[in-house]
Amino acid sequence: MSSLPAPEIVSTGCAPEIVSLGCRLNIAESETIRALLGGQDVAVVNSCAVTTEAAKQSRAAVRRLLRAVPGRTVVATGCAATIDPAAFEALGARVVANPAKLVPASWGAPRPARPVFAGHARAPVAVQDGCDHACTFCIIPAGRGQARSIPASAVADEVARLVDAGHAEVVLTGVDLTSWGGDLDGAPGLGVLVERVLRAVPALARLRLSSLDGIEIDDWLFALVTGEPRVMPHLHLSLQAGNDLILKRMKRRHSRAQAVALAERVHAARAEVAIGADLIAGFPTESEAMFADTLALVADARIVHGHVFPYSPRPGTPAARMPQVDPAVVRERAARLRAAAAAARARWLAGLVGTRQSVLVERPGERGHAANFAGVRLASPAEPGTIVSVHVAGATDDHLIGQPE
Repeated sequence: MSSLPAPEIVSTGCAPEIVSLGCRLNIAESETIRALLGGQDVAVVNSCAVTTEAAKQSRAAVRRLLRAVPGRTVVATGCAATIDPAAFEALGARVVANPAKLVPASWGAPRPARPVFAGHARAPVAVQDGCDHACTFCIIPAGRGQARSIPASAVADEVARLVDAGHAEVVLTGVDLTSWGGDLDGAPGLGVLVERVLRAVPALARLRLSSLDGIEIDDWLFALVTGEPRVMPHLHLSLQAGNDLILKRMKRRHSRAQAVALAERVHAARAEVAIGADLIAGFPTESEAMFADTLALVADARIVHGHVFPYSPRPGTPAARMPQVDPAVVRERAARLRAAAAAARARWLAGLVGTRQSVLVERPGERGHAANFAGVRLASPAEPGTIVSVHVAGATDDHLIGQPE
């Protein structure tokens, strides 16, 4: 699952108003919805159900929009609204379930539309939806359905369109990105798609991949991630835990040793790759010793972009029926895991002082991200949307300070 560390709200405050919570796929779909709506004065909450808190925030967003402009139509879509439509309808929202989310008729549009990421240097491209796996903690397949892939030709056309529109970087995203191609003729792997995009769009400067399932990274994809300079040296892995018994109870398909071995293999092939990971604290039955294995994974797998989630039971999932860890313990473990991830990040950033980094300038205020996804604040202005070479003059605990050269 491609996810952010916490539900991220993106809202422009104009008609139509879109509030997008959660994953990068939601953000990409929200911009398609915006294009379908045109100038209609409609508010949309593209909801998230990855955690109980995300679903709660989705409902709160609906309530806020209903209060803001009495009488305005508020539509709830996304995973939380698809899984529990009655909860959103009870608030006064109209519900558009995920299968109808990008159907023009759902939004009163006469024809399909393509997203426009105005004001964004980086653009997400949805290449896959749904998931065929059955992780015991995850409710998302109930909201997204089975895995479905966008054909490579269509993906390449969309990337070319976005590059022509001025985007220097695109991010391939999906619910289970590494399953891309499994439902297409010949079952091509994600590496085939990446290579096709790079070959078809030579003007694309930077290609980034969202969350990957490490067990599905084949030799083709590995070679591109570690050997192709236009593929960003940033690998975000869906690891979830560092204890083998907990991984088994989660119904994950990798072991702790496999996760660590992958990180070591990646760094041996391309030392500058920065590894991120989704990690869950307080999964049912997790003992202190089991949690210690996950805590140690931050160092063992060299995780510098840690996305930590405190476990929350999702009704209808097998994990919700397992013996639960006390909520106070879950919160305490999540805090410790976040602290370990933050400390690892700070050490990594400090180690980049004195290096040169290629930075995509993303917005006014001299901010951007290096190829390894380190946040960078520039010491002097640069044009948003451009890629600049910087000398890293310093670092804080969460970003670099770069001087454009």
